[in-house]
Amino acid sequence: MPSADPPTAVLAALADPTRWQMLALLADEARSASALSRALPISRAAVLKHLGVLERTDLVRRNRVGREVRFSVDPQRLSTTARWLSETAHAWDVRLAALQRLAEFPPSVEE
Repeated sequence: MPSADPPTAVLAALADPTRWQMLALLADEARSASALSRALPISRAAVLKHLGVLERTDLVRRNRVGREVRFSVDPQRLSTTARWLSETAHAWDVRLAALQRLAEFPPSVEE
């Protein structure tokens, strides 16, 4: 059975294509907000706004390196979300298989 705490905030954060691009870039290497803004067609202010959403959902973490703040992907939160999605998909597969069995072989109705 899926856990009682669906990762709705994570799924909402992942629904934005720009945040997907940011996560893909951060999966390769930790980057600063300035480096991300150079790699994406958005301003540094917009990058910071998106990073805030990703941080609040624990998808990225910040690490200070000297005077620079670098961001990297936190794989734990992605793993937890993937596990929840897998459990939910399995639960629905079981339900749909039972429904299909009923549709193919309906119980006999006695009058």
